[in-house]
Amino acid sequence: MKTLVKTFAAAALIAVSTFAMAAEGPGSKAAKANVNLSTADFALEHYVAVTTEGESAGVEQLFAEDFSQKIQASNAQNHSREEVIKSLKKQKGEKLNCTVTTDIIEESADYMVAKVTMKFENFTKTDLVTLERVSNEWKVSKSINSYK
Repeated sequence: MKTLVKTFAAAALIAVSTFAMAAEGPGSKAAKANVNLSTADFALEHYVAVTTEGESAGVEQLFAEDFSQKIQASNAQNHSREEVIKSLKKQKGEKLNCTVTTDIIEESADYMVAKVTMKFENFTKTDLVTLERVSNEWKVSKSINSYK
């Protein structure tokens, strides 16, 4: 009888641990990984990787709490931090077919404005990105997109 109880207890522990690991899902640890955002250049490089190469690690870490995105078009749109993060997570692993160039417009000890240009076959997307130092990390605080 004791052997039977021990067998059921062991089976229950194995089942619980298996369900716990499955609940985390594949890749969830990688998506929560810390990313080095100690400099503005690292943060800008990671922003480009997240937006154009489908990188998903450290997405929440990259954006400031008050982040906002504005899209300049015939029907101007505004997006919150949560909306942008959700959209970027859906694009995990998808690499955009474009040529990317970055230019630093303004830079100081705690602030950077950069122009990220994504040239596609039929159009160009320009993204003005504002980065700010928050404690010991750099965060993206604003993004303004336009299309030509």
